[in-house]
Amino acid sequence: MANPLRLIVGLGNPGREYAATRHNAGAWFAEQLATRLSVSFGAQAKFHALVAEGEPRLAIPRTFMNRSGLAVGTLARFYRIAPAEILVAHDELDLKPGGVKLKHGGGFAGHNGLKDIAAALGTGDFWRLRIGIGHPRDGALSEQEVADYVLRPPAAAEQSAIDGALVRALQIWPRLVSGEMERAMHELHTRADDEPPSEKATS
Repeated sequence: MANPLRLIVGLGNPGREYAATRHNAGAWFAEQLATRLSVSFGAQAKFHALVAEGEPRLAIPRTFMNRSGLAVGTLARFYRIAPAEILVAHDELDLKPGGVKLKHGGGFAGHNGLKDIAAALGTGDFWRLRIGIGHPRDGALSEQEVADYVLRPPAAAEQSAIDGALVRALQIWPRLVSGEMERAMHELHTRADDEPPSEKATS
């Protein structure tokens, strides 16, 4: 059994203009988890984040995505939280909307938020909750720049699929909070039947 999680981080960009965009899918998870746990976020300037106190703590960085490590690193050092006790929820281009995967460590696939967190922690060996948002090459917007794509709201059907993925992720919360990470992965991944076989084989 892994260490119980002590810090859950939902990534996104601050500001109302970004709240409904694909890049904020991680923040959506953190917000929904806070509702489930009946805790509230408050701005804590010293952590550069919105923080919901408790065990585990929930946080949404108030920096832009490429500076996410500032909040995560500060929180981890202050509370002496090991990287293996951190779960970062983030948007994932390589999963279609509705896809959701849990993994430990690995690369960053061009995700600047993950890259900055790894730099701040000195390692990429933290847990990630990958929330699928799809890739512009998969749809009618194949020539659309990725940076533009992630900063736009999902289409209605995509949003519905992402919402369903968040529900499935919240269902494994009891496993996550108790450190039953392998079991959490099994339960989450066996429910994700809407992804192509290649996604399942490589996750």
